[in-house]
Parts: sequence; C-alpha cells; structure tokens
Amino acid sequence: MTRKQLSAASHRFVGFDFDNEFFCLFVYEPVSGLGCEEGVCRRDPSSVIRVGDTYYVWYTRSTGESHGYTDDPELKVWPWDLAEVWYATSPDGVDWVEQGKAVGAGPAGQFDERSVFTPEILAHDGQYYLVYQAGKSPYLRRHHECIAMAVATAPEGPWRRLPKPILEPARDGEWDGAEDHAFRVKSHGSFDSQNTHDPCLMHCQGKFHLYYKGEQMGRLTHGSRWGVATADSPEGPYVKSECNPITNSGHETCLWHSNGGIAALLTGVGAEKNTIQWSPDGINFEIKYHVHNPPEAAGPFRPDPAEIKGPLDGLRWGLCHVGPNACAFKTPSKWDHLVRFYASEHVRDVVYGRREP
Repeated sequence: MTRKQLSAASHRFVGFDFDNEFFCLFVYEPVSGLGCEEGVCRRDPSSVIRVGDTYYVWYTRSTGESHGYTDDPELKVWPWDLAEVWYATSPDGVDWVEQGKAVGAGPAGQFDERSVFTPEILAHDGQYYLVYQAGKSPYLRRHHECIAMAVATAPEGPWRRLPKPILEPARDGEWDGAEDHAFRVKSHGSFDSQNTHDPCLMHCQGKFHLYYKGEQMGRLTHGSRWGVATADSPEGPYVKSECNPITNSGHETCLWHSNGGIAALLTGVGAEKNTIQWSPDGINFEIKYHVHNPPEAAGPFRPDPAEIKGPLDGLRWGLCHVGPNACAFKTPSKWDHLVRFYASEHVRDVVYGRREP
C-alpha cells in the first residue's frame, strides 16, 4: 500500500532515540558522607573535579528549619538562606568526607553578608576559581542577588575572595508600590533585572564564559532563562553578551564541553525544559535530545579534556540534590541532600543497575 499523506508527527520523526548521540537515561544511587542528615541541608553541588587521585565537590550547606518569608529578618527563609559553601573529598565519587567550610558569608554591610550558595568550580592553569551566589540582608521578595568569586592555588584553599561581585542583575525594571510584593511591577526590565543566579564558569574558545540564570522582576522562577558573560581573564571584568538571554528555559545551569562546543542540560521550567542542547560557540544553542527524569541541580564530573571522546562524556556521572520535592529521586526526608547520578545510553544499565563511569 502506498501512503499518500504523512502526519505532522511523521514528518518530524528522525529515527529512534537510540540513534541520537545525546540519548541517555538517568540512574541514581545514594552516597555516603553527604546523604540525609537531620537538621542539615546540602544542595546545589558544583561540578566534580579530580585532583591527583582525589575527587572534590563544593555545595551549599545550611542548618535548621526554613520558615519562608516572615516579618522576622533573622529567621532563615529558604534552604539556601543563611548558608555557606562547604566542600568534600572522595577517593571514588561514592564515599565522601565532608571537609568543612570553603567560603562563608561576608562582613556586615557587604554584598555577601547574608548568604553564599550555589557554587561552581573551574580549575585553570594551576588556579581554582570558585563562583557562587551572594546576597545581603534582609532576605526580601524584592531582593537582588549577585555572583561572586573566590580564588585559591589549591582545592583545599585558603580562598581569596574578590572584593566586589563579578556579575550583577540589570536592575532596570520598576516596582509598583513600596510593598514587598514580588509580582507587582510597572515594568519588568531585562531578563535578569532582579537576580543573577546559578553561575557556571567555563573556558571556551580562548575566553572565559560565565553562564548564569537570570530572573526578571515580577517573573521570578517561572520566567527564568540563561545568559552568558565573557571575559579575557577568569577574574573579569565580565561583559554580558548582546545575545542574552541565550536560552528560553532552564533553572540551574549545567554545561559541559562536547563535540568542540558546549552542551547544556536544561531542566526545571520553560517550554524547552528537560532537553539537552548544544552550541558550537557557547551562545547559540539548539535542542538535541529530550530527556526523562533528569537530575536536579546536576554537578557533573568534569574529565580532563584529553578524556573527552563522546558528546556525553561531560555528563557521565556526578552529584545532584534531592529532597521531598525532587522530581528524579523522591525521598521521605524534608532535608535536601546529595546523591550520585549516572547518564547512560544503554537501557540495560537502567534496568539492571548502574554503569561504572
């Protein structure tokens, strides 16, 4: 029988998932040392790096209950409020030892006096660059958060904090009224008019690319998109791209080197959430694959460039956070904690157990 017509879906069909070089399924397993602990919140892990025979990860750590927005400025608002950046080490990526604080909140009156959180790491030319979010007190619905940096010559520190943020929100919208209401605006402003969040620093094509999530005044979270700023030096100054925003979806940033360009895992919010995208220049991204059950706030292991052979080698495994609201790995605990994820292109690895990276 000769078919004379094709449906729209048939026109779009390009082959089975298994034929897609970015096809992957995610598997999760617990880790020791960074798992569930009563009263302790661990979340937003950085990429995992290996120095010698040791793996390192940095993450947000806070203690105590979260109360949401209240009239008491001293109370902890969200799990990432009143937080510090801690780090842990492991011989194998599964058994971790918490080593302590890497960077804490800054002095009173400074841009980072309230909380520092959501770190990412870049090792480059014998230096270690830790980027993270920072915020002042009080924690309001209309607060502004920036991106800060600390530098060290060893992953254990000590860390030299830069005196000013390396990236700040545009702040070019206009609030409507004086009440602390997050959604009442006269104008929204740029896509990053209220906050710059979730930094990810990468060295790409001779420049340093600082990826971040922008939040717009009056459209918090639900309208988040990514931007990028570039610099000739890792400490800046960083200049926001004229192409921003470079995505129309995505919450926490997750990017890796792939096929001579940059790949990204977009999750959380937006019409293109739960996709892997790829860009030849780190700015212009195209959808390559739709993923199921992706990790939340993924911090993938960053292999040495010489070890990268395939498009998924920068996403093979890593850490992510889970909690009562996590999509991928729900737990009965209300305390966010870290687990290990694996991205495999083999269905049998998901059905019969994890695959060694």
